[in-house]
Amino acid sequence: MRGRAGGDGGGAAGSKWAATAAMVWIQCTSGASYCFGIYSPLLKSSQGYDQSTLDSVALFKDIGANFGLLSGLLYTRAISSRDARAGPWLVHAAGAAQCLAGYLPMWLAVSGIAPRPPVPLMCLYMFLAAHAQTFFNTANVVTAVHNFPSNRGTVVGIMKGFLGLSGAILIQIYRTLYGGKAGDFLLMLAILPTLLPILLMFLVKILPRPSPDDNQVLDGFSIVSLLVASYLTFIIIWENLQPLSLAARLAAFFFLLLLLVSPLLFAISTKKTSKTRLKEERTPLREDPSEEEQEAEKPRVSSQDTDLVGALGSVNFWLLFLAMACGMGSGLATVNNITQVGGSLGYTTGQTGGLVSLWSIWNFLGRFGGGFLSDLGLQRFGWGRPLFMTITLATMALGHGVIASGAVGSLYAGSVLVGVCYGCQWSLMPAVTSEIFGVLHMGTIFNVVAAASPVGSYLLSVRLIGYVYDREAAGEKTCLGVHCFRFSFMVMAGAAALGAAASATLFIRTRRFYHSVVFEGLRRGASS
Repeated sequence: MRGRAGGDGGGAAGSKWAATAAMVWIQCTSGASYCFGIYSPLLKSSQGYDQSTLDSVALFKDIGANFGLLSGLLYTRAISSRDARAGPWLVHAAGAAQCLAGYLPMWLAVSGIAPRPPVPLMCLYMFLAAHAQTFFNTANVVTAVHNFPSNRGTVVGIMKGFLGLSGAILIQIYRTLYGGKAGDFLLMLAILPTLLPILLMFLVKILPRPSPDDNQVLDGFSIVSLLVASYLTFIIIWENLQPLSLAARLAAFFFLLLLLVSPLLFAISTKKTSKTRLKEERTPLREDPSEEEQEAEKPRVSSQDTDLVGALGSVNFWLLFLAMACGMGSGLATVNNITQVGGSLGYTTGQTGGLVSLWSIWNFLGRFGGGFLSDLGLQRFGWGRPLFMTITLATMALGHGVIASGAVGSLYAGSVLVGVCYGCQWSLMPAVTSEIFGVLHMGTIFNVVAAASPVGSYLLSVRLIGYVYDREAAGEKTCLGVHCFRFSFMVMAGAAALGAAASATLFIRTRRFYHSVVFEGLRRGASS
């Protein structure tokens, strides 16, 4: 039975909101690649790696976490099948299998249970473990855009934001349950991000029909994400100032779990309110939906949908790719080496661990804020999202320059700027991709653009940072002093500035398109 009015008629809307809650939870455990700084010292010491070798392993993490072509192709094929709603769970299952296949043998190697693998085999393990993230991310982000097409910046910001927070969430779980043993952390990464998607993947569905409660629900999810980020920031700072007792840590962890459960409670509450309102409207009921309603439930296809081949032949694609190679690549190079940068400047292990956790917070703020503010700028003023990319990449260049200075507190201040601006790219880029090239092939195209991240990371982390660090160490495994990373971060500041120039060019090229197509379309939708 289905109501003629009221959007999804309560039931489908409730399923959509439950799907959003499930996607949020999966995102909360999907960002294990952002925790590399926690176990990289153990990986380096247990396997006898120098810095260049460790950066090479980290490169395969970056390639795996950002080269999502396979996940995009699988998602596009799945939603193009007869039962489009069956698509997301298949993508989640593929990601879960890779997560286990990557982290489990890595844990066996560092714990001494299995023989030390050759470096190429360790790189393969790292690739598989990180590649799982692209499957979870594609299934959740693209499904969210299908379900909330009028709020794509906000919903992408929420999904990407929780992915950014996942590093800090996983670290809190690890410190609470395992007491800071890095080897056990790898075992946890093999189990938790594998099990949770398997348990929740059948809740993730494509349900694109609009509901009058969509904005209210998204606002609720946004508030929850900000509360989680604020609470994690408080806990991380508290831990750095005063180590927590076991009882305090357990209490803090329990409260974090309550915050993470709240999205489902909010969705259930809104579903009940929606049902009550529909009953009061006394809408006539019909047994069978009309052809128009059936059509509305299918994944939406934009009139300017472009496939991957068409996108690769456009100048706009390569401008976006260059901007992401410079911005995401330099951001990844920063987080991959943040532990070593801190060590060279005299930071303690606890302080560098806090920096890794705080990076997740800054990453979240960029992902959430970039999506929300770009939606606001587009819907109210018609500002194209590439403008926000330009501003954030220019600010990232400033952050790299701050870190290069080596001044007191520069790593904290610089990592805030770089982390926030790096996060912004991850919410802006998928939204820009969906608007310029359409949503039908979005999963494939935005994952190919994301491959720019490991390309930039390879050039800046392996070929630049690793080489310069080992040269400055003068034969030793450890380098101490500002000189260890200064030149590398100056080069990365220039790379981020180049990315800002590329995105500014993209903004100029698409300015008329954004105003005449996207902005006017949003205005017509708001007035109808």
